[in-house]
Amino acid sequence: MEYLDLTMSSAAANLACDEALLDACDQETGPEVLRFWEPRECFVVVGYANEVAREVRLEACRQAGIGVFRRCSGGGAVVQGPGCLNYTLVLNITRGGALDTIPAANRHIMERHRRAFRVLLDRPVEVRGVTDLTVGQRKFSGNAQRRKRRALIFHGTFLLRLDLKLMETYLTMPSRQPEYRQGRPHESFVANLNLPAPPIKEALRVAWAAEKPAAAPDCAALIAGKYSRDDWNLKR
Repeated sequence: MEYLDLTMSSAAANLACDEALLDACDQETGPEVLRFWEPRECFVVVGYANEVAREVRLEACRQAGIGVFRRCSGGGAVVQGPGCLNYTLVLNITRGGALDTIPAANRHIMERHRRAFRVLLDRPVEVRGVTDLTVGQRKFSGNAQRRKRRALIFHGTFLLRLDLKLMETYLTMPSRQPEYRQGRPHESFVANLNLPAPPIKEALRVAWAAEKPAAAPDCAALIAGKYSRDDWNLKR
């Protein structure tokens, strides 16, 4: 597997980069990749099927100049900003293998991450809901998946030192919640790890044996034609 530690210049470019890596792997022109990126500004990202007006406090975002973007995978709405560490896994799908179905891929990847964080934090870490990583009853990582014919993308965010009040400001209560949330507001449901990014990057790089440096993909067409456009980001 190849390794790419690359933060692009904008939210649109970072989301486009993920999809470009997936497309290349699916077309057998690109490798399996583990990527990391860290947002420099605050913005909101919704899942592919989310209704923006239902999941996001749009007026608050507009007043604050906070951009709203849509990713290519499922899952719910999240606030991105300094203090978040994002990762992206692009993996080949092998028939009959550990990634052959959506549930199997969820189990395989989340268990590997659970073990890595168990060692890193030296405390119990659990997988809750479908693809949440938790310490105690608090979520510190949410994840999402998208599958194509030959490859999948599995990506998510680790909360390190994000201002959690931003979630209450820019997100509504989600329309879909895991049972273990029990109706808790954002600030009572999530938690920061209060760790620097480098040891987390290293732990996952080792867990996935990501050693060879990867080249940045050409994502200009995806930025211009999709991720910078309101008809994609604000649809539904």
